[in-house]
Amino acid sequence: MTEIAISAARSQLGDLVRRAAHSRETIALTDHGHVAALLVSPQVIEDFEDALALAEYERRKAEGTLEAGTSHEEVGRMLGMR
Repeated sequence: MTEIAISAARSQLGDLVRRAAHSRETIALTDHGHVAALLVSPQVIEDFEDALALAEYERRKAEGTLEAGTSHEEVGRMLGMR
């Protein structure tokens, strides 16, 4: 993770955003030496959300608390594919 002071980031914001978006580099914006915000690629957030949803599913499955889902057949019918 790259850290840069907010004051220095002002003049480089466009470049920093592109670095975060295209290289999946996380850039920490610091204020008086403390991380105040992060620039993160949307894909990284989507990956975290997917991993969290999967972990939640696995936890509920292990606990036996999964609710009834929709079968692939039913989803296909709902989408007009079957």
